[in-house]
Amino acid sequence: MRTTARLTCPECGQVEVLTMPTDACQWFHECRNCRTVLRPLPGDCCVFCSYADVPCPPIQAGSGCCF
Repeated sequence: MRTTARLTCPECGQVEVLTMPTDACQWFHECRNCRTVLRPLPGDCCVFCSYADVPCPPIQAGSGCCF
């Protein structure tokens, strides 16, 4: 299971390498470059499932959404 992800801001394209929480969803993330607050897309449980190169740990583990 991967616990780090490359999250890409849809507004400015900034890529950040972040550590994902393993026991909770991250519903918000502020881009370090443009300060846009990212929120999950409809149907996704967290910002990692929407904007990262790998889904969040609960989804990777097959335990489903973390909320």
